[in-house]
Amino acid sequence: MRRESCAMEGRCALCERKERLTRHHPIPRTRHHNKRNKRDFPRDEVRTVVGLCRSCHSQVHQLLTEKQLEREFNTVAKMRGHPEIAKFVDWIRTKPSGFRAAMRSSKAVRASR
Repeated sequence: MRRESCAMEGRCALCERKERLTRHHPIPRTRHHNKRNKRDFPRDEVRTVVGLCRSCHSQVHQLLTEKQLEREFNTVAKMRGHPEIAKFVDWIRTKPSGFRAAMRSSKAVRASR
């Protein structure tokens, strides 16, 4: 079931465009019960949610695996530091509100699935 009722209006944490936002867990929910996760992160940090526009949210999940999100890119600042995400954010920032970008998976993510 889609959680459309949970959508928020505001500025995307990555591209800062005013959009309808989706809920992104910087530490993916599928990784919350991982032993390493429980050891390395306080519970309130694990449950953190940030608002991302659909385009940025899709791009993050196209480029990074859930394990990469958990271990290396678990904050907005770290996601912005990823070269491909930074390039995408710089590009999407110039687009009007409501613009949806077509997505393609990176080779690394396709290979890990």
